[in-house]
Amino acid sequence: MPHLHFFKSDNHFQVSLHTLAVPFKFKVSRVSQSHTHCVGAANNPSLGSPFNRAKEDYLPAIFSGVCPRKRPHLIAMELNSPQRPFSIKLWPPSQNTRQTLVERMANNLTTKSVFTQRYGNLDKEEAQENAKRIEDVAFATANQHYEQEPDGDGGSAVQLYAKECSKLLLEVLKRGPGLNGKEEVVASDNTSAPAEAVFDISKGKRAFIEPDEAEELLRPLKEPENSFTKICFSNWSFGLGAAQVAQPILSSIKHQLKDVDLSDFIAGRPEAEALDVMNIFSTALEGAALRSLNLSDNALGEKGVRAFGALLKSQNHLEELYLMNDGISEEAAQAICELIPSTEKLKVLHFHNNMTGDEGALAIAEIVKRSPSLEDFRCSSTRIGAEGGVALSNTLGNCIHLRKLDLRDNMFGVEGGISLSKALTRHAELREIYLSYLNLEDDGAIAIINALKESAPYLEVLEMSGNDITAEAVPAIGACLEAKIFLARLNLSENELEDEGAIQVSKALEGHFHLKEVDLSSNKISRVGAQQLALTLVQKANFQLLFINGNIISTEGVEELKDIFKTSLDMLGPLDENDPDGIDSDEESDEEGGDIELESKMKSLAVN
Repeated sequence: MPHLHFFKSDNHFQVSLHTLAVPFKFKVSRVSQSHTHCVGAANNPSLGSPFNRAKEDYLPAIFSGVCPRKRPHLIAMELNSPQRPFSIKLWPPSQNTRQTLVERMANNLTTKSVFTQRYGNLDKEEAQENAKRIEDVAFATANQHYEQEPDGDGGSAVQLYAKECSKLLLEVLKRGPGLNGKEEVVASDNTSAPAEAVFDISKGKRAFIEPDEAEELLRPLKEPENSFTKICFSNWSFGLGAAQVAQPILSSIKHQLKDVDLSDFIAGRPEAEALDVMNIFSTALEGAALRSLNLSDNALGEKGVRAFGALLKSQNHLEELYLMNDGISEEAAQAICELIPSTEKLKVLHFHNNMTGDEGALAIAEIVKRSPSLEDFRCSSTRIGAEGGVALSNTLGNCIHLRKLDLRDNMFGVEGGISLSKALTRHAELREIYLSYLNLEDDGAIAIINALKESAPYLEVLEMSGNDITAEAVPAIGACLEAKIFLARLNLSENELEDEGAIQVSKALEGHFHLKEVDLSSNKISRVGAQQLALTLVQKANFQLLFINGNIISTEGVEELKDIFKTSLDMLGPLDENDPDGIDSDEESDEEGGDIELESKMKSLAVN
């Protein structure tokens, strides 16, 4: 129920509703002076005068501001006479009230504040348009809510009105200038229950945050009954003072939080201070039943991981865990494995760009082993060699629900590739696989390609660039590609497939209607292979982009490619790094001889 305050002014009675964000004065049916006792209102001209009276007293209804940080002084009054009933209606506000609110919101969007200093001021025209749109949406949302309870006093509608205005205003402030109101402000779909809300302060320039700034930025989290379930503090660097401000706030709302993003939130802090900050946040959030936790970009190392020990130990329902670019060493990986009690529900696990190595990979493999629901696993750029690659591959075989696998930029080698091929035979749900720069060579690549041919029927993305794959693997590649009818993106760049590979790939992709992008850059492809590939791809209705730069296509061959794509040059990637003196296989023969050679190559490379 709304909190009501009564006060007296010029022998009339005014009532103020204290909402979450603003006070709201409203209409009161006729009330006798003898039935109300006023406290502290005498001789206070700041309370203002009422409008003209008819059968009822119409009172000034003025929002004093909707920015969460502004709370006017309210003179508390008490009701003294319970004997005679009276009625009040808090909804709807007058048109004058609505217009006043629009003006105050526009003022908030143009004047200096913590938000405008970080995200930028809107100009007057843009601010006015946004303020009007915010008020319209908030009013419609609250009015719909009010119509569902016509016998109520409208108090809940007023609260919703103020909350929607505050929330939408904050979104516009953080979005910053430049959109001129073109981005639509959307009301909640369900006005009877609070929608899932995101509190995100990550946009704008990276900066250190001082305690007083933290008070201002985090104030919406202190509002009673706020509906925030996701918080993102990324891009602000918290020191000890700001962390101490955040601690009680986070402790008070941790029961409702589902997603927490603390990526890149201690940048530039001395190690000792950074560890103290992490301990404070960890303690504040301990016990929160999180669905997602992002601690990326914090140079954690083992000390940082253990600083978050209280939080990690209390997580039994995590579905997403992000630890990218965190300096996760062997010891840090072991600490993670030790601290998290359960990963049975884990669906997303990202370890990109760490210094895990083979020993650390063993600890990560143990986490993967305990994560049967895993759908998205990223362990790219983690310095894992053959031993760690084999260990990871062995456990990935248990993740039969895997849809996305990214192991790029490691040193699995042939041995790791062969182990991975065995795991892939069980991944029927796989949609995307990224295996570039794993040093697979032909043997490792062929093993993986053969495994994918028999599994992953709905594969959409295949990336195996930079693996020293030669023409020897071309028949296996062609057979696999022909079976992947849902393939949308193929990247086999920086290998040595030559013309045979280009021609085989083009034949295998002939019936692929979903294909959008192909990259065969830097593959020693000449005019012959490039021409056949282009002729196949240009005919596809959904195709968007062909990358074939860095090959040995002659100047004449480049012009032929441009002619093939003459009606859709945007589908052809850059060609400036091809060798202008490239030796085409048909360059020394006449045109007819070249055609015969091309046809011969195509026939000899039938898909098996």
